[in-house]
Amino acid sequence: MLQIEIDNGSGFCFGVTTAIKKAEEELGRGETLYCLGDIVHNGMECERLRQMGLKTIDHGEMALLHNVKVLLRAHGEPPATYELARRNHIEIIDATCPVVLQLQRRIKQQFEAHLEGASIVIFGKRGHAEVLGLVGQTEGKAIVIENFDEVTKLDYRHDIYLYSQTTKSLNEFHRIIDYIQHHIAPGATFRSFDTICRSVANRMPSISQFATRHDLILFVCGKKSSNGKVLYNECLRVNPNTHLIEGPEEIDRAWLEGIETIGICGATSTPKWLMEQCRDAIEHLRVLNEPHPQPLSRGRGE
Repeated sequence: MLQIEIDNGSGFCFGVTTAIKKAEEELGRGETLYCLGDIVHNGMECERLRQMGLKTIDHGEMALLHNVKVLLRAHGEPPATYELARRNHIEIIDATCPVVLQLQRRIKQQFEAHLEGASIVIFGKRGHAEVLGLVGQTEGKAIVIENFDEVTKLDYRHDIYLYSQTTKSLNEFHRIIDYIQHHIAPGATFRSFDTICRSVANRMPSISQFATRHDLILFVCGKKSSNGKVLYNECLRVNPNTHLIEGPEEIDRAWLEGIETIGICGATSTPKWLMEQCRDAIEHLRVLNEPHPQPLSRGRGE
């Protein structure tokens, strides 16, 4: 008997839930609402909100708007975006995640301290919306490193203040900290700030345990999701029979052969309804695969 379990810990984090709720409230009033960038890194959820009336724009398109409402998603924005809104009389619906907002403030305060020669370093993905917002707090002067290998490029002669994008790997962040501590010059200051969101970091051990319990893992996630890649790789590490899919249409029937238990999980940008659709699709495929009973043949005398 095939068993299917959806991970209780998967689904939208607090920041994404808040952003979507704010969008739904505005749209429910019949308001025209623009969103700066995809509200969440999940194409199907973005399409659902688009059908409700949400208009997704980029920074260039925002510069042409006046006297409208624009929602800022959970990833946050640099100061320049708020200045643009002020100039164009745009009402900001600010859904920046509180964790990201606090991180922005800390980086801004550090930058404004004007410590000569000091480097503000951000462990994060270049070009990611959250990282752009963080770098913006330093007038573009912060140094971004994407992985442990890039830590060797830093200037260890001067002070280093290390921060992290909220959705990066906690283990890799600690490796970076250890390396800098061993290479910082005598007399130079090194301080690190653990700014990784625990809604992602705390999920690592739980999703690892979840993945080990099943023969097959379907990790449902948009291809753009940074925390999704981290969590997917953790599932893949403990269970090689893990597949990354964006929706139920990507499920391969061949994956189900000889499988007794299936675990469905996802990123903090994955809606619960999408994981449920994947479960229902598997149920449908299972019914199709079941042999149909043959009708009994009738004897000549019947």
